[in-house]
Amino acid sequence: MKELSVFVDESGDFGAYDYRAPYYLVTLVFHDQAANILPDIQRLQSIMRDCGITENTVHTGPLIRRESEYRNLSVMERRKIFNCLFNFFRAVDITYETVVVEKKQLTDERDLNAQLSKQIGAFLRSRLEALSAYDKIIVYYDKGQAELTRILVSVFNAILHNVEFRTVVPADYKLFQAADMLCTLELLSLKYAAKASTNSERLFFPSDRDFKKNFIRPMHKKRF
Repeated sequence: MKELSVFVDESGDFGAYDYRAPYYLVTLVFHDQAANILPDIQRLQSIMRDCGITENTVHTGPLIRRESEYRNLSVMERRKIFNCLFNFFRAVDITYETVVVEKKQLTDERDLNAQLSKQIGAFLRSRLEALSAYDKIIVYYDKGQAELTRILVSVFNAILHNVEFRTVVPADYKLFQAADMLCTLELLSLKYAAKASTNSERLFFPSDRDFKKNFIRPMHKKRF
């Protein structure tokens, strides 16, 4: 049986437009279960331990902004954690896609629902031949936002007949953490382009040129 795992993460909320958070992003990470990624996961865990990192879950946004459990770490220590996860993403046999909605163009919450459904649906239909080759597609989401959960269930079931949904615990799946990282980087790419990055983000990635060269371009090569 051919199985495809889809790990979903989001950035943004369904509230009114706020200039400090002008985008809503949804990232989907795709992993063909026939591709064995266990050695990559074990390598990542080993490198993290060698770096003195015992936290099983990496939250990329707080890591970059020096928040929560990362508030006492230096920028060099935080970059070391980030690079471990990013190198894992580059090595592992996965692909991804991110859809973006600019909330400034919307009129209300229902419009955001419609735009997300439209974009996710259009992407799935554009890859329908490849997706239909799988006997089962398992969508993992942490149910962080009920609105997005409803959209995912509705759109996936409308287009594909072989979908199963599971609630993910971030600490249990490195690919969900990869989805979180990719979503954060796609958002940062938009912010850098709009010259709207924060001081903490510019401290973490001080060179726009290096940010694009070392992270955004390699990341985009793995689009689905």
